[in-house]
Parts: sequence; structure tokens; C-alpha cells
Amino acid sequence: MDITSAVTSLEALAHETRLGVFRLLVQAGADGLSAGAIAGHLGALQNTMSSHLQKLERAGVVTSRRDGRHIIYSANFKTLSALIVYLMEDCCGGSAEVCDPVAARIKC
Repeated sequence: MDITSAVTSLEALAHETRLGVFRLLVQAGADGLSAGAIAGHLGALQNTMSSHLQKLERAGVVTSRRDGRHIIYSANFKTLSALIVYLMEDCCGGSAEVCDPVAARIKC
């Protein structure tokens, strides 16, 4: 990941609703959720949710697939991993043990 991609990803996530959507999709895992289900979980209007999902998808942090009449959205874990690595790759001036508390909190 380069700085432009990182900024694009972070900018897409830098909104309360979009960050909530992304966190919900991370919890949903590979199965993902439909736009209607996402809107229902977050109490948002579907047309507003659609624009948020489009922004997240354009930034590459969310993917979509068609399932019959529904579009299912999922967190793009590849992009998330690349973003985390980009943000942490030069962590702590070469003292990796400082980052251990961060790594220990991630539940995979």
C-alpha cells in the first residue's frame, strides 16, 4: 500500500456511519450483509446507506457481490491488512515489543 491508497482508505472510514458500517461488516465476516440489513442494524435510511457503501467500495475497504436480487457487502480484509501493515510497518523505531499490546488485542 502507498500513501495515496492509505489516505483514500482512511478518508472513507473517517465518517461515523461509514466506520460503523465497516465495523459491522468486519463482524459479519466473509458472509457479509445486504445493504438493507446494514441499514437496519445502524438505523439509517437505505438511500443514504447506498451512498456510504459506494464510497467505501470505491476506496477498496468494502467489496460487493450479487446474490439474487440483493447486493451483499463484505469488509475487504486484504485492504484492511495492507492498511494496518502500512500504518505499523515502521512501528516504534525498531522496538517491535512496544507494538505487542496492539497485536495482542486483535482477535482473529
